Amino acid sequence: METQIFEIISHGGDARAYAYEALEAAKDEDFHKVEELLEKSQEELDLAHNTQTKLIQSEINGDKLEINLLVIHAQDQLMTAISEKNLIEQMVKLYKKISEK
Repeated sequence: METQIFEIISHGGDARAYAYEALEAAKDEDFHKVEELLEKSQEELDLAHNTQTKLIQSEINGDKLEINLLVIHAQDQLMTAISEKNLIEQMVKLYKKISEK
């Protein structure tokens, strides 16, 4: 279980990093790079979410998941990464509009 929790943390962190790189690329008006980085971010989120889903299904099937600080940290990292990516996507749209003017 610890390996899966670390996967969630790692993929969530990578997703955030790619999203922030995309924001920097948007500032430079490199929108092709933005799209590539946001795709990578989403791929990392998908990996983290798939691992999270496996843990949830395991618990539903009767395997008891020990709730500890590490599990809470993993959930926090994933939810934060999702929220920040969504916000960055909106910011990128603003950069595109500004760039078009």
